[in-house]
Amino acid sequence: MKTQSVSAVFGALAALVLALPASAGDCTGYVTGVRPLSQYNHAAGTGFLAVRAGPASNTRQIGELYAGDQISVWERSGRWYYVRCMSGRCMSPLWGPAEPTGWVYGNYLTIGGVCP
Repeated sequence: MKTQSVSAVFGALAALVLALPASAGDCTGYVTGVRPLSQYNHAAGTGFLAVRAGPASNTRQIGELYAGDQISVWERSGRWYYVRCMSGRCMSPLWGPAEPTGWVYGNYLTIGGVCP
């Protein structure tokens, strides 16, 4: 009888875990589709992916990501993703704060995992 109770508890816990939504940050990826760092020009907007304060191209740029940088995705709004730099050149950017966190346009990301 005790074994059945323990099994029932573990079964209920497993069902609860499977029913929970994906946690933020379970989705990771890389910056792709931007010009290489050798073509970096901040004024012209080349060689980087702009990290923005909001999910729109007319919001203030607050940082930069570069081709190959690894990111974690925390939120989504249409084709815009709220991301955080995990590794790569974004740890020591050419402009803006290290390890930028903010909104980027999703066409320049290759992502996978359990995404928002």
